[in-house]
Parts: sequence; structure tokens; C-alpha cells
Amino acid sequence: MSRPEAVPGSSLSAARRTRELAEATDGRVCDVLVVGLGATGAGAALDAAARGLDVVAVDAHDLAFGTSRWSSKLIHGGLRYLASAQFDVAHESAVERGVLMTRTAPHLVAAQPFVLPLTPLVSRAQASLAWAGFRAGDMLRLAARTPRQVLPAPRRLSATEARHLAPAVRADGLRGGLLSWDGRVTDDARLVTALARTAAAHGARVLTRVRALELTGTGARVRDELTGEEGGIRARVVINATGVWAGELADGIRIRPSRGTHLVLRSERLGTLPAGLHIPIPGETNRFVLVLPQGDGRVYVGLTDEPVDGPLPDVPEVPETDIGFLLDVLGSVLDVPVHRDEVVGAFAGLRPLLDAGGSASAGDASARTSDISRRHAVLTSPDGVTTVVGGKLTTYRRMAQDAVDAALAARGLPARPSPTAELPLVGAAAPGLLRSLPAPRRLVRRHGTEAPAVRALAERDPALAEPVLPGHPVIRAELVWAALHEGALDAADLLDRRTRIGLVPEDRAEALAAAHDALERATAAHR
Repeated sequence: MSRPEAVPGSSLSAARRTRELAEATDGRVCDVLVVGLGATGAGAALDAAARGLDVVAVDAHDLAFGTSRWSSKLIHGGLRYLASAQFDVAHESAVERGVLMTRTAPHLVAAQPFVLPLTPLVSRAQASLAWAGFRAGDMLRLAARTPRQVLPAPRRLSATEARHLAPAVRADGLRGGLLSWDGRVTDDARLVTALARTAAAHGARVLTRVRALELTGTGARVRDELTGEEGGIRARVVINATGVWAGELADGIRIRPSRGTHLVLRSERLGTLPAGLHIPIPGETNRFVLVLPQGDGRVYVGLTDEPVDGPLPDVPEVPETDIGFLLDVLGSVLDVPVHRDEVVGAFAGLRPLLDAGGSASAGDASARTSDISRRHAVLTSPDGVTTVVGGKLTTYRRMAQDAVDAALAARGLPARPSPTAELPLVGAAAPGLLRSLPAPRRLVRRHGTEAPAVRALAERDPALAEPVLPGHPVIRAELVWAALHEGALDAADLLDRRTRIGLVPEDRAEALAAAHDALERATAAHR
């Protein structure tokens, strides 16, 4: 099978992994070792590589295996942080949102409209407070210099307009709505994949299934999880970007994990949703359940913000209490409530919030994690390991930049300025160019300028133009592309991270055969 071109140097594959793992463990000293390949770790690998440094980045699992694939899929402008007077965090969020939408990833991040229905459960005082917040959010957009054509202004809606944008909302007592806008990423795991591939294009060795067993300021002892072989990676600078698991590799790091839960519903259950929904949580002034149409036949409903105690699993489970809570809040505005058996999937992510001490202990569940600052922190241990924790998906780039700056400074190494605020990710281009690409819009929103190459795979082999499963828009060519160029090594990589098919267990089971076929095709193409 002939192979359409990817961005030069960006292709990640099993063969490249094998070659570069051998190079990384052969005794030579790299400039920067990054442990963890979520958004922050992949961002740090890109930041360092783009400065011209020799970079190795490892993860025990796959790209975006941890928290970075379980987000709300929103690129927040920082509105919720204004309510708690975290003005610096709010401004930073708005700036980073603008960077993603206008320069680094306009193919993956776009404007998302939201309607807050003014039902009888929303008092006029609450509506006024929400409206003031949306206006303040628009001021954040202005301060961040994000153009109006990228993020439209909020406005009030009549009851008729609100019902048009949110037809599933109960009409009785509806007195209108509030329309606001925020950023939304097509797929958080695809954003991480783009970061990792862009880092690879700048020379970084991006190695999945390589577990760091022990970190020091001069490197790591690692194990190849595919073969069981152990070795060492030597480095001048070591960055720990393992999120909620950071304390397992660095002493003195205290994390207060916070669980965010989302439900997965079939789109037909809520009908056509031209906009997402903000549903106020009863008894709360600035917290909402979000309804997020995905454009792939599914809708996500989330999120909760609950403290997590005890051991941290690789894949968090979703408690029934979270599901019940979300269904109750959703039912408060719908014509027909959603029942438990209509929830076709669910996922939960753990946010790595920094425990900075104070009156609440890490095990005090009464101290709400929703009140902990989302400001990130960069900490360097006595032996020279730099750990970055806190923050959120929106601000990954700034977190990565700060981590690289701090790590280089701790070792007294010279540092060129970070170029990543102006550095387009793989697939990025100006909106006009993206619109002119000869490929379906859905492919462009997921692959950007590489969409025509994905389409070419399907045109050369009609079997690859077929959907992976009936009713889902992902085609088989996308799975083959992921195995050829995006570092997918097994069916779980394809179904759970390069696509979102695996969020619905029933769909995942049906798509397994197509995933294995894609892996076989990619293996044959590499021979």
C-alpha cells in the first residue's frame, strides 16, 4: 500500500520507537528528559525541542493515556476563575485560548456556543449574575486580544431563540436564555498527539510504553513495557510531567486529585443541538453541568468536581453517585428526563491540583477541590528533578514553557526564549486555507492540512472509505493513518485515544476487528 505524506519528520511508528529507544538508552546524554506524555509533558517536549535542545520524552502508556483524554474538551477562557478572584489564572487562560484558536491549533480548537436556559429554577438574580459573568468573560477575550470573529459576543435570547438552540429544554416557564461562547477542542487526545508529533518533527524522541522506574536529576532508570528490558536514560535536565502521579516519582509533591465525570449519550436522545448547554447546579452560584454535542452521534454531559482519596488508578472508574447527580441536574431542564439505561458510556478524569497546605488535609473530603486554585506550579527537588503540576488543559503551553525555563535555570544552562506561542502544530493552517482543503470538513477538523492525505488513503482503497462501524463517522482510513503516522501501537490506542469510539463499550467491541485490520495494513506498509 502506498503511503500519502505526513508532515515531514512527524510520523510516529513502532519502527521509529524501537530505533529511538535504542538511541536514548545507549549511554549518550540528552539535554532534556521529559517523563509523561499528556498535554503538559508533550508540550514540554515540544518547547524544549523547538529551542534546539536534544529531547527524549517517555510515557509508561500511550500518548494522552492519563488525564489529558478525560477533559471536558473545552478550552476555557477563564470565566470561572474570575468568580474566585483568580484574575491572573483567568487572564492566562484567555491568552492561551487565543493562542490555540488563532495561531497554534485553529484546525483543532474552535468557538463553541452555549445556552443557559432561563427556567423557573434560575432566579432573576442568578440570571443577572450569570449575564455579568458572560460580559466579564468577553472582557477577558478583549484583554487577550482574541478577535471578535473568532469568539462572538454573548447575548440574551428570547424563549423562542432558546428553544431553537436547545430544543430538548422544557418549554414550560422558559423565559429566554443567555448565549455565550468559549473554545472547544475537537478531541483532547488528538491535541496531545499533534503536540507529540510536532515535537518529533523538531527532533524529539517520543517514546510510549517506556516506564520511568526511578528519577534523578541526571536521568532515569526505565523499562520497555513491550519487552520488559530495563535501561537508563542520561540527561542534563529532567522534567516530571506525570500529573496526578507526580508524587510517585518525586519527593515532596502533594497532590489533591479532583475527579471530573462525564456521561456519554446518543445524540438522538436529546435531538439536534446547535449549541451546548450550561445547566446551573442547584444551590451553586458559579458551577454548571455542561451538555456538549460532539458531532459524532454522541453528546457528553459533565462535569462534577469531587475530591479523590486513596490509591490512584491508571483509568479512573465512574461512581454511580456521579452518574445519578448528573442525570438529576440534566433532568431539571429537559422535557423528558434521561434514564440510567440511556447512558451508553461514561468517563472520569483526575485533575492534578497542587496541595499547598492550609487548614484542610489531603484526606479531608469536606474541603472542596473546586475551591483549589488552578494556577500551576513548577517545583525543583534538591536532586534537580523539576516537576510541573496543577493547571489545566487550556494552559498546557504556558505550563510547559515555565517547566523548561525552570529546569534549565536550575542546572545553570542557557535558555533560548520559547517559540511555542507562535509555532503551529502538525495540521495547523490559517482558517481560509483549512476551508479550501480538498477533504471533508470532519476530516479537516481532526487532521487539518493532513486531511487530504487521509482522504487519499480511502480513495486508493475503497474499503478504507467505509465507516469503522455503522452510524459513526470515523472511517477505516483514519485508523490506518493513526497506525502509520500517529504512534498507535495497538487496538486500544486506535479506539480509545486516536478516536473516541472506545468511550461506548458496545461500539468498541464492534470496532475491534477494524482496528486489528488497520494495524495489519500498517505493518504491511512498513515492510
